[in-house]
Amino acid sequence: MSKETPQLDKLIIVGDRVLIKPLSQAERTQIGLYLPPGVLEKEKVQSGYVIKVGPGYPIPMPTDDEPWKEPQENIKYIPLQAQEGDLAIYLQKGAVEVMYEGEKYVIVQQNAILMLERDEDLFD
Repeated sequence: MSKETPQLDKLIIVGDRVLIKPLSQAERTQIGLYLPPGVLEKEKVQSGYVIKVGPGYPIPMPTDDEPWKEPQENIKYIPLQAQEGDLAIYLQKGAVEVMYEGEKYVIVQQNAILMLERDEDLFD
């Protein structure tokens, strides 16, 4: 979520990974989106709020064979679809559970996210 605590400012998420604060299975969104327990148990699907996102997928630098050009070290990225504050429905299979400042979070690659719910008015 965009209302980060100062401790989370220290975290840098790399590549195409997303830091998510998981919700308990009983919770659901304001508009009523929830997954039934059977789906959660069988498919190993979980939901949670996106806290931080990585820069995205790195784009390979073109190779120049021209010696007079200065080499460029600027790395460019294709940004992720996930944004801070989104509700993410993701596969637990690839999720890495971490504890930070006594809170439980998961780190998942963007390709493990099945769906995002974005509420533009959430932080207004």
